[in-house]
Amino acid sequence: MQETFLQSKIFNLCVIIHSMNVICLSEHANKILKKNLRSQGYTLIEIKKSEAVYDAISSHGDIYLCKICSELVVAPAQLPMIQEELLRSGIKYSMGASDLGPSYPMNVSYNAAQVGNYLIHNLNHTDPVILNKAKEFGLKQILVKQGYTKCNLVVINDHSAITSDPGLAAALNKNNLEILLITQGHVHLTGFPYGFLGGASGRVGDEVIFNGNLSAHPDCDRIIEFIRQRGLQVTFFKEYPLEDIGSIIQL
Repeated sequence: MQETFLQSKIFNLCVIIHSMNVICLSEHANKILKKNLRSQGYTLIEIKKSEAVYDAISSHGDIYLCKICSELVVAPAQLPMIQEELLRSGIKYSMGASDLGPSYPMNVSYNAAQVGNYLIHNLNHTDPVILNKAKEFGLKQILVKQGYTKCNLVVINDHSAITSDPGLAAALNKNNLEILLITQGHVHLTGFPYGFLGGASGRVGDEVIFNGNLSAHPDCDRIIEFIRQRGLQVTFFKEYPLEDIGSIIQL
């Protein structure tokens, strides 16, 4: 029995280690970003376009996926397209209960964000499976007006994040989180005046990676300093403009 228990512990540890080497991102993410991630040994699960939401965000991971602690909640519209890869990678996941729709607020059900012990979203529109998982893991819930919460947050660590939304920043500051408020815009999103920096980035290991040329952002120096002060590296790509691709999500 002791040997069986030990084998189980080793298996679970292997699954955790394997899972951390998996990253979800849009199938339309720039090939330079994909090459960089693969060169570091990461397995990519590419989020596929669906007809559930409007075209500009139709392959965005943060529209279909919500990572809560060590688990993933996946929208029904996306799960059949990536389920085999999730199983092969040992990712623990649940299917969400909400069907996505073409317009707000039906397209934000999975766009909640976790920062440390907090689940942050416009909780009036959050998928119930996500809310149940948050309760299961003992997360405190912060209600904000911004439905595109994950799009608008660059999560740095358990205590800090970056956003361009003043209301979101104020709500998180009230809960003693360290928030860097930056200038709105300066991120490309096809068909819209601008996208969000959270959707153009992600925490991967000990670095925060930006999809494009962060140096063109007016707050570049402040962003880099904020991240480096927290012991993390910054990676970006001068070869192409910053673009919102629905976040870089390490599992």
